Amino acid sequence: MIERTIDLFFKLLEAVLVALLAGMTVMVFANVILRYVFSSGLDISEELSRFFFVWLIFIGAIVAMRHHAHMGFDLLVTASSPGIRRVLLFISNGLILFVCWLLLNGAWLQSGVTATDRSPVTGLSMIFVFGIVIPSAIGIGIIAIHRMIGAVRGSYDPYAAARSPEAMAEHAV
Repeated sequence: MIERTIDLFFKLLEAVLVALLAGMTVMVFANVILRYVFSSGLDISEELSRFFFVWLIFIGAIVAMRHHAHMGFDLLVTASSPGIRRVLLFISNGLILFVCWLLLNGAWLQSGVTATDRSPVTGLSMIFVFGIVIPSAIGIGIIAIHRMIGAVRGSYDPYAAARSPEAMAEHAV
């Protein structure tokens, strides 16, 4: 039940990403057409497409964290024994958690300033733009904590399948 709810939540996040990307594409394309054909554009589309891009990055970071899609250097981890690998996974996710705390703390301190700032064209409070850092840091932090617990218990090893005989046979040259 919990896993199904989590899967549904991430499907919702992916739908939001699709909507943001589609919105950016439509706004930028429409603005280009308006500028070249009618020598006039929509000021709001330029500003909103930048805001959408910021949200796309930070929401996408949560989804990428779940799917192990962030770039990483894993040569040392994959070459290690399972016990050492668990320690390295715990340490790396601990570092991720620390960076999430830095992001969360910085975004929280900055929120007092950005809440009163208004965007020039739309007049939106800038907290709506930069406030996405807070849920992003929380989401990535929760995933990192979950992985740290899994590393301690021995139930989290994303590299185990890559070292299986079947996987090695698939990649044999």
